[in-house]
Amino acid sequence: MGYTREELKNVPDSAIMGLGCGNPTGLADFHRGETVLDLGSGAGLDVFLAANKVGPNGKAIGVDMSEEMIKRANKGAIDGGFDNVEFKVGEIEDLPVEDSSVDAVISNCVINLSPNKLKVFQEIHRVLKPGGRAMISDLVSEVELSEDLKEDAEAWSKCLGGVLQKEEYLDTIGSAGFDEVEIIDQSKFADSQIDERLEGEITSLKVRAYR
Repeated sequence: MGYTREELKNVPDSAIMGLGCGNPTGLADFHRGETVLDLGSGAGLDVFLAANKVGPNGKAIGVDMSEEMIKRANKGAIDGGFDNVEFKVGEIEDLPVEDSSVDAVISNCVINLSPNKLKVFQEIHRVLKPGGRAMISDLVSEVELSEDLKEDAEAWSKCLGGVLQKEEYLDTIGSAGFDEVEIIDQSKFADSQIDERLEGEITSLKVRAYR
């Protein structure tokens, strides 16, 4: 998934769930003292990694719609002695974060689950400070999804039913107001659970965009 053993040694064990499609913190040149926001933070893995990089004078915030995940992340923060993290219950289409308040936004294979991706990227743009950046790891498709896949609950649960075609995904980021959108890395997504209708057609995409 792009995480090093050294990185994983310095986060609570409870945060490591083996989920995601990349390491968005690896795309970011975090600076000490910055504020970072993670969308769909789950048990807090990327939040803790970001917190280590921004240091005690910085802050890492996680937002997740699951109260159970927030509880797990908060316990991890206490157990790991993290004083520079905060976890909030919320939806990524309506972030519980103030305008122009964060330096960087990260997300790991979560935005594809939203039925309104434009609203998500508009929210990212809203909360970023001028000049701030977003680093996103996500799944996209090389082909248009069939209607039966778009309506397949199991495909959605596997992060496949909601994927956009790559160009549409990038265009959506631009439509949200980002001036500079660049692909940092991309590779074919291989998973034993992938739907046979999408075999070879799903790409793991890593994107950086600036407000």
